[in-house]
Amino acid sequence: MAITVGSTTPTTGLLTSMGVGSGLDVATLVDKLVAAKKAPQQDQITNQAALANTQLSGLGQIGAALSALQSAMASLTDGSAFNARTVSAGDADVLSAISSGSPVSGSYKIDVSQLATSLKASSAAFANSSAAVGTGTLTLTVGEQSMSLDLSDGNNSLAQVRDAINKASDNPGVTATIVNGTDGAHLVLSGSRTGVANGFTVSSTGGDGGLAALNYDAAASSGNALNVITVAQDAEYTIDGLAGHSATNSVAGAVDGLTFNLVKAGETTVTVANDNSKATSALTNLVNTYNSFVGIYQNLTKYDATSKTAGAMIGDATINGISNTLARLVGGSANGSSLSELGISLQVDGTLKLDKDALTKAMSDGGKLAGKLFGGDDGFAAKLNSQLDQWVGSNGVLNSRTDSISQQLKDLSVQQTTLNTRMADLTARYQAQFSALDTLMSKLNSTSSYLQQQFDALNNVNKK
Repeated sequence: MAITVGSTTPTTGLLTSMGVGSGLDVATLVDKLVAAKKAPQQDQITNQAALANTQLSGLGQIGAALSALQSAMASLTDGSAFNARTVSAGDADVLSAISSGSPVSGSYKIDVSQLATSLKASSAAFANSSAAVGTGTLTLTVGEQSMSLDLSDGNNSLAQVRDAINKASDNPGVTATIVNGTDGAHLVLSGSRTGVANGFTVSSTGGDGGLAALNYDAAASSGNALNVITVAQDAEYTIDGLAGHSATNSVAGAVDGLTFNLVKAGETTVTVANDNSKATSALTNLVNTYNSFVGIYQNLTKYDATSKTAGAMIGDATINGISNTLARLVGGSANGSSLSELGISLQVDGTLKLDKDALTKAMSDGGKLAGKLFGGDDGFAAKLNSQLDQWVGSNGVLNSRTDSISQQLKDLSVQQTTLNTRMADLTARYQAQFSALDTLMSKLNSTSSYLQQQFDALNNVNKK
C-alpha cells in the first residue's frame, strides 16, 4: 500500500533576516525587548528630571528678580536718595563746594580773604652744591615733632644736607631742594603742610658754627639766616559775616554737611538745594524691578485656556507665598505712611505705578516724609529687606530649595547610570540567549531539510 506524505517544507517568512540559518533577527528583537523593559523606568526618570530642571529654572528667575529688587533698595535703605542736595558756588574761581553729609537747603555768602600757605625759606648763596655748610647738630622742628642731623666734615655739603633732610625717617614735615641762581646755590626748605601751626624752625648747636647759616625761627627777633619766600599762614574767611580760619584750603564742617575747597581770595555765594532726581531715579528703579518680578511670576504661574498649557511653576507654594507677601508689603504701611503718599500706587494687575508729579510734591519737604517711610526698624526698607534676606540670603528659602532640587537631579543621574548598566547587562543576556536559540533553530532547520528529502524520496518510491 502506498503511503503518501504531505510536504513539510518550513515557512521562512515567520522570522527573517539576520539569523545564522534560522532567519531570526536577533539584534532587532533584543533591542525591542530591552526598550520595552526600560521604557517605564526611563520615562519616570526623564519626567522627574524635566520637572526638576523646570523648577530650577523658575526658581533661578525668581531669585534673580528678587536680588535685583534687593539691590534697588540700597540707596533707599540708607536714605541717601532722599537726602540728596545740589551744591553750587557762584564763582568757581574762588572756591568749589561739595556735599559731605546732609546739608540744609539754603545759601551762604562766603568771603575768602587769604589762602592757607606753607612756609618756604631759602638760605644765602653758597658757591655750589658741594660747598661745605658747617659742622655740628642741625635740628628741624614742626610743632612738637623734630629731627636732629649730626653733620661733620665730609658729610656736610649743601647737597648732603639736602639729602639728609629728605631721607630722614623722623622728618617732621620739611622738604629740601637746591636752587641755583646767578649768585650761587641756595638750599630751599619747604613745609609739607599748610597753616601757621605747621611752620618749621631750624636751629644749630656745636661744631664750627657754620650751620647757623640755616637757622630760622619766625618767633625770633634776630638770628634768622633764612630768607622767607612764603610765610606759613591759615586760610581766613567769613561765612555770612562770621569769621573762620583753617590750616588747610579744604574747609570741612564750617557749614554742616559741606566742604569748601578754597582757590583764591574773593567773594562768592554757595547755594544748597533739594535734589529730587536721585529719589525719582531710585524709586523708578524700585518700581521697575518690582514690576519685573511680577511679570516673571505671572509668566511662571499662568494658565492658557486656549492652548491648555500651564506655566512652569503654577501652584508652587513657595513663589506664591513670596508674591503674596510682596504685594502685602508694597500695599501696606510703615511708620504711619505708605508708598501711595510718594505717588506709588498698586495696580489691579499687581504692578506698581509711579506718579512723578506726586513724588515731586511729596519731596518738597526735603525728603522728610520719604525718609520716615523707609527709615528705622519698622520702616518699609527694613521690612522688605528682612523678607528678601529670608528668600535670597545665603540661607534663604530659594537657596535651600535650589540645593534640594540640585541634589534630586544628582540622584536621578545616579539612577540613570544604574538603569543604563542594568539594561546593558540585560541586552548582553538576551543576545546570548537568542544567539543560542538561533543556533538551535539553524540545526533544526538542517534536520528538517534532511527529513524532507527522505520523505520526498520515499514518496517517489511509493508512486512507482
